Amino acid sequence: MRLRHLLTTLALAAGLAAPAWAQECVGRNLFDDLPPGRMEQLQAATRDIPFHRGLFWQATKGDQVVTLIGTYHFNDPRHDATMKRFGPVLDKAATLLVEAGPAEEKRLAGAMTRDPSLIMDAKGPTLPERMSPEDWKSLWTAMEARGMPAVVTSRMRPWYVSVMLGISPCMLQTVRKTGDTGGLDHQLIKRAEKAQVPIHALEPWDTVFKLFAGMTPDEEIDMIRAAMPAAEHADDYAVTLTEAYFSGDSWLIWEFGRFDAYDNSGMSRAEIDQQMRLAQDKLMDQRNRNWIAPIEAAAADAAKQGKGVVAGFGALHLPGRNGVLALLQAKGWTIRPIKSGEEANGG
Repeated sequence: MRLRHLLTTLALAAGLAAPAWAQECVGRNLFDDLPPGRMEQLQAATRDIPFHRGLFWQATKGDQVVTLIGTYHFNDPRHDATMKRFGPVLDKAATLLVEAGPAEEKRLAGAMTRDPSLIMDAKGPTLPERMSPEDWKSLWTAMEARGMPAVVTSRMRPWYVSVMLGISPCMLQTVRKTGDTGGLDHQLIKRAEKAQVPIHALEPWDTVFKLFAGMTPDEEIDMIRAAMPAAEHADDYAVTLTEAYFSGDSWLIWEFGRFDAYDNSGMSRAEIDQQMRLAQDKLMDQRNRNWIAPIEAAAADAAKQGKGVVAGFGALHLPGRNGVLALLQAKGWTIRPIKSGEEANGG
């Protein structure tokens, strides 16, 4: 989800990058360590999710064509093949739609620099006052590995903490060195800029600050607790996520996170399921619904020019009953996968 990339941008803008001693990203695919029968459980949990397998799709409605690219937000040499395949389609497109374009990212980082209260709470109780001593110790240890001292973490808003826990310290260090995530989203944006294809954001620049409004204090702390198991082996999680993405099975990592929290968070299954529902609703479902209107409007305008649209956003936004593909299908669009080896055609 590009949300994590945006939070990385915010962290860098605030100078909260990973410490200088961070090592090169080294991890293992946690799927290789699953106990007997666990992969079958994950696959069973994924099996009935609409459009759960595949990264590249085409949506058509009359003469309107949208090429949908599920992205991974950090650098990987395997993105080169994707760009080689879809770059020519993007060059001919009327518009590139992304979660946040260069203008939105600049405005987002600038707002946080000017107003730290967007991610910091200077008035309310601190996180150590709201958490058990054991949970607080685990949290500040994990956040210090991400370059954030305990005194800073203690005043961070819980939503920011919980999502940052999912970012590998190594990834933060890499972005700090390069100033760019190098992810597929950025590569699409750079290609569009070179081809002078307009870039439009699917949502306002300040969406990230509004996603978690209305959560109760207990829900906020539970959100952090549910994120802690992944934080303890974030580099392994990063490798696992990357391999799941490039295999076209992005939703497996979502279910893997659920079962990992079942095993290691100390929370009940009911509590974890509630947190997963909450996260899916706020991070994906609500945003997916809001994206349909701009996608349809861009496609209609492009069709008048005899062109198509390219939409690139986090791969987890594609599948699901409230995923972008199912929502477009419900609006009368025909959805088909762009299969491996098939020549991409943007209309």
